[in-house]
Amino acid sequence: MAERKSVHEVEQELRALLERHNLGPQDRLPSERALADLFGCSRETVRKALRRFERDGVLWRHQGQGTFVGGAPATVERSLDRVIDTVSSMDLMEARLVYEPALAAAAARSATPEDLVVLRRLAAATGAARDWREYETLDDAFHKAVARASGNALLAAMLTSLASVRGRAAWQRRHDAIFREARKREYAAAQSAMHMAVVTAIEAGDSVQAHASMKLHLEAIRRLLILCEQPGRIVRQDTAP
Repeated sequence: MAERKSVHEVEQELRALLERHNLGPQDRLPSERALADLFGCSRETVRKALRRFERDGVLWRHQGQGTFVGGAPATVERSLDRVIDTVSSMDLMEARLVYEPALAAAAARSATPEDLVVLRRLAAATGAARDWREYETLDDAFHKAVARASGNALLAAMLTSLASVRGRAAWQRRHDAIFREARKREYAAAQSAMHMAVVTAIEAGDSVQAHASMKLHLEAIRRLLILCEQPGRIVRQDTAP
């Protein structure tokens, strides 16, 4: 009978295995059965450990082919839900930079007076956020409101799928670091001003400016994200435009 081990213990043994065998990107791991025999635990425990590693972007899995080190190549076709479940914070920001400026431009052509009321309220509220959790909630609501203002239910639903990454612990820790190190009040105020610039362009029906304002906002977050990933760097809000 397999020894009862916690998922945490198996995670530690799995990390040691990766280091011991110097496994790098796209190297294949042994099967779940082989790992369970090696670690002396159940396949279910191995599966849970692998799932956690996959969520953190350490591994990727392809049904019928196995488990591999690193992130999945872009050439590998996977379902949207599975990609989103394992995407890195930087990949998310790159996707948002492509997608959300176009959403803002669409909103400039379609937003209703009711949409504008909601957008202005949320843009102002983000500037008064007291901590990163409140800011995350308000910022998420703002970006979803922009998507709804596009008048296209499919576009809004796709953004909701992208936004689901916010619920992952890794993203929350990363954004918490940005919020704290950029000085939370200054960060919230600066992002609120950028939100308001997006709303002003949407209200004016200026799709070109709405696109540019949303891109500027997201590029500022991406720069802060990059700085937070550099050891020893102190992030200040003046790194944003």
